[in-house]
Amino acid sequence: MVINLSEQHSLVSNWVGELRSVEIQGDRMRFRRNLERIAEVAAYEISQELPFAEVEIETPLGIATCKRLVEQPVLATILRAGLPMHNGMLNYFDRADNAFISAYRKHHADGTFEISLEYMSSPPLAGRIVIISDPMLATGASLVKTIQFMKGEGQPKQIHIVAAIACSVGIEYVRREAPEAKIWCGEIDEELTAKGYIVPGLGDAGDLAFGSKSQM
Repeated sequence: MVINLSEQHSLVSNWVGELRSVEIQGDRMRFRRNLERIAEVAAYEISQELPFAEVEIETPLGIATCKRLVEQPVLATILRAGLPMHNGMLNYFDRADNAFISAYRKHHADGTFEISLEYMSSPPLAGRIVIISDPMLATGASLVKTIQFMKGEGQPKQIHIVAAIACSVGIEYVRREAPEAKIWCGEIDEELTAKGYIVPGLGDAGDLAFGSKSQM
């Protein structure tokens, strides 16, 4: 299932527009904050689908029956671009466990690239609810490789993917290779360039959030 958070107009649409704008992108702090806010909205929406149980809470004046999450999810992100969205998730799931994955596009001289996954720090994942955040779901290759790698460490019972902007090409690839994953995105674009960048997209989210990098 794919949830487009901009299908109905809300503040998410405004934040996506600011992420895309070349006039606003120069403000790195605002760029990171907009990614964070989109993740916060997604965290709230996802929370409505997670299991809750009623518990009794002692107040200064008596006992209140409240609802509480049955279990905390594992929040995962792909370094480095995913860090602002990961922070947004943590603002809401503040007691969650965390996983960090180093996956990046390793470019070749002919312009092609492959996904290099070199590192993962994670708690046990078997039977857990996993939420993976990454600003751009372009080809879907890095997310699929991440999910496959995580499954090797234990089969999660639920997988949610959160992206600021997703491309329909990448969505279809993820749905084909990881059909159990539910995708939450701020907006969906239809075009992907030959080099795997979303059009109109917003550019390189990692560079816009943290500064340009040298290609390795």
